[in-house]
Amino acid sequence: MGRILCAGLGPGDPDLISVRSDRAIRAATDIAHFRKAGRAGQTRRIVEGMLRPDVVEHAMEYPVTTELPFDSPEYIEALARFYDDWASRLSELSKTRDIVVLCEGDPFLYGSFMHLYTRLQGRAEVEVIPGIPGMVGCWWATGTPITWGDDVLTVMAGTLPEADLVAHMARSDAIVVMKTGRNLPKIKRALAVTGRLDAAWLVERGTMPTQRIARLVDVAEEDCPYFAIVLVHGQGRRPELGDEA
Repeated sequence: MGRILCAGLGPGDPDLISVRSDRAIRAATDIAHFRKAGRAGQTRRIVEGMLRPDVVEHAMEYPVTTELPFDSPEYIEALARFYDDWASRLSELSKTRDIVVLCEGDPFLYGSFMHLYTRLQGRAEVEVIPGIPGMVGCWWATGTPITWGDDVLTVMAGTLPEADLVAHMARSDAIVVMKTGRNLPKIKRALAVTGRLDAAWLVERGTMPTQRIARLVDVAEEDCPYFAIVLVHGQGRRPELGDEA
């Protein structure tokens, strides 16, 4: 009997994949990865050149991405059926072999694999290899520490209602907003209301060759990259001598 092994890929740079995930990926006879229909998929691009020549690839193509509102009954039903189907397929495949499932960042931090993980409990042997979260690669790319001293860091999804974004931002010292894309105008408004917009940064495709870092206030309203994270760095206490020293 085989197992299902989810390999966290880290923020995007292949050099930031853990040694453990690297070994699993290179040894895999079967690889499964998420992608949008008709696209190569970000996870697959990260492992380019790492796979065995005889590897069997299983492309898990989302039935919908941004075509429907994420909270609509149609979207929820389509995604639920998609995860149900692939949990069954992977469970069946794992009866005779190991399957490595690729997941960007860390699988347990907003990772798509979580929805398979819960469905596979009791149906297959499942192991998860953690990865460096994408947000870590993004704040590293800015060259500025994200938190100091007693700073409170809040990680939130841009899909939240605008009022909730404002509430979380207002009581946080350092901020990470994931799932930007079409939510970017709403995120900018929430930051403006809380007086944090001038301090915010947008990091697109952090640690990758196509990385872009920009002050969010300079990003156009219509510029809504999917693989991007909004950051506001904390400015908490630090042990420094005063000017009189």
